[in-house]
Amino acid sequence: MKRRQLKKEVLSLLQDTDCDRIWRSLEQYPTHLVLNPLFMSLCHPEERVRWNGVLCFGKVVPALAEKNIESARVVMRRFLWSLNDESGGIGWGSPESMAEVMCHNTQLRSEYLHMLISYSCEDGEELYQDGNYIELPTLQRGLLWGIGRLCQLHKKEMSALKITPNIIAYLDSSDPYVAGLALWCLQLLDSVPLKKETQKIKESGVELQLYLNDTIQTVNLSQLIVKIP
Repeated sequence: MKRRQLKKEVLSLLQDTDCDRIWRSLEQYPTHLVLNPLFMSLCHPEERVRWNGVLCFGKVVPALAEKNIESARVVMRRFLWSLNDESGGIGWGSPESMAEVMCHNTQLRSEYLHMLISYSCEDGEELYQDGNYIELPTLQRGLLWGIGRLCQLHKKEMSALKITPNIIAYLDSSDPYVAGLALWCLQLLDSVPLKKETQKIKESGVELQLYLNDTIQTVNLSQLIVKIP
């Protein structure tokens, strides 16, 4: 099959509302052939296609890792490269996709989770410059969504990383979506921030795209954050 035809077919599949049906359809193709169309989906104008692309990465790459871990590492490095200033790209969808992959593969999580977390860290002293802080709010949204997704499935592991101070810093973001996602992450980590910041974010009325009950849902923050006073 020609690449153009494959791209057309995969992007068409990603318009479906049933993620299980999408995955069953994608299984008909050789795993390595669907990777490029999935990367293209992350920049698609339709939001549903972008999110389905993220979720499918969480199926395709772990399946690839079971057969050839090095090929899966190449995909993870491609995500990292897209977030590198030198790449010339922007990295839309990369933090979310990296997180979704790591949610479903222990080996890749052990190798790349620290890199995802580094995007929420400022550089420290010269001997401790391990931060790769992302300044663009739109990418911060993806990063926090990814962190929250990992907290959903691997709460104990994420709590052990002691990332709460990193997340709290986002509560002051001028982007209410970023602040809202930070609040969501803190709830998942059982960490309650200051009431003043919490109330301000809840009153913003922002709606978040979250992974709940095995699907991406649009949720009003004031309805979701019920544990925080």
